[in-house]
Amino acid sequence: MIEEATRMRGMTAAIFSQVEALRKQAVADGQDDVITLSIGSPDLAPAPHIIEALKAAVEDTANYGYALSKGGPEFLVAVGAWYKRKFGVALDPETEIHSLMGSQDGLAHIALCLVNPGDVVLVPDPGYPIFSAGPMAADAEIYRMPLTAANNYLPDLEAIPLDILKRAKMMILNYPNNPLAATAPSEFFHKVVDFATRHRILVCHDFAYSELVFDDYRPDSFLSVPGAKEVAIEFHSLSKTYSMAGCRVAFVVGNAKAIEVLGRIKSNFDYGIFYPVQKAAIAALTGPDDCVRQTAALYQRRRDILVNGLSAAGWKVPCPKASMYIWAPVPTKQLSFDFTADLIKNAGVVVIPGLGFGGCGEGYVRIALVQPEERLQLAVERITKWLGK
Repeated sequence: MIEEATRMRGMTAAIFSQVEALRKQAVADGQDDVITLSIGSPDLAPAPHIIEALKAAVEDTANYGYALSKGGPEFLVAVGAWYKRKFGVALDPETEIHSLMGSQDGLAHIALCLVNPGDVVLVPDPGYPIFSAGPMAADAEIYRMPLTAANNYLPDLEAIPLDILKRAKMMILNYPNNPLAATAPSEFFHKVVDFATRHRILVCHDFAYSELVFDDYRPDSFLSVPGAKEVAIEFHSLSKTYSMAGCRVAFVVGNAKAIEVLGRIKSNFDYGIFYPVQKAAIAALTGPDDCVRQTAALYQRRRDILVNGLSAAGWKVPCPKASMYIWAPVPTKQLSFDFTADLIKNAGVVVIPGLGFGGCGEGYVRIALVQPEERLQLAVERITKWLGK
C-alpha cells in the first residue's frame, strides 16, 4: 500500500481542482460557452522574431545535446544586459545569474538547499501556492505574513514575533503580486533590506510581472536597493513578459552564494534548458521592446473592460497598476468558493476563490485577464445580468 510522505499533507490543489470540476459540470449541464478567467496562462503567442529564432535553432542539429544547467554563456550575458538596461542593476554572468525552467522551478528548489527542517520561512498570505509548497518540501515551518488592504498589501514586518525571527532563514516577496495585483514602493524595499540584514534572512523576490505594468507605472527591482545583493535573490520569467509560458524559461539573479547553492542542487536534479528555447529567450531579451509594450497595452485594455464594466454593474473592483489579474472582493454575502460556484453555474464565468491562495484570501476572488477583449466584454454582460437579478 502506498502512503504519502508527511510533507505532502500541506500540499494541495484542492480548490483549483474543485473549480475545474465545477467548470466541467457546468458544461455537462448544458452551459456550452464557459468563459475561463481562472488560470493565469497567457493566451498570446510570442513575437515573430522570437518564434523565428526558435525555428532556426530547432533546425540546427547541434542543439540536441545536454544543455548546461547554469545556462549557456550567451543566455547569461543576455540576461545581464537586459537587467542593466531595464533596472540599472549590474550582474556578473559567471556568479550572479542562473537559468531556470520557469521561475517556479527555482522557487520550488531554493528552500531545499538553504533551509533545514524546523527553520522558518516567511511567506505572504495570500500568496502563490509554490511560495509555501517549496518550504514544505524542505520540512520548514511556515510563518504566514498577512497581506491586507489596510496595509496596502504589504507585510507588517514589525508584527513578526521575535521568536519567529530568530529561526527565520528566508522571506518570500512578490511585487507586482500574484494574486493581489498589488505593487510595492521603493521605500518598502529599502526597509526590507535593512530588516533582512539585521535578522540574517535571505529575501527571495518573485519579479515575474515587472513588465506587465499600466498607466506609466514602473516597478523597481528589489536588487536596485543598495545592499540588496547581500541579502536577496530575484526570480524572473519570460512566461508573462514574452508570452513564453510553455517554453519553461526563466532565471534567478542576485546573491552569488545563494545562486551557487541553488545551481548545485539543480545540477543534481536536472540538466539545463533546451538550447533552442535558450536561443528564443536570447532573441526576446536582446530584441526590440515593441512587443513588450504592446502586450502590456493589451492587458491594460482588458483590465479597463473588466474594471469599468463590473464597477458599472455595482461590483466595485480595484484598478491594478500591474500584473494580469484583478483581485476583487466578493460582491455578495458569500464565501469565496460559494460565490465562484454560483458565478460558474449562473453566469458561465470561471474565477478562482481567494481562499485558494491562503486564509487571508477569503472574501476575494482572482480574475485572470487571459481572454480576448470581446470575451471579457461578454463576461461583463453575463455578470451584470446575474448580479442584477
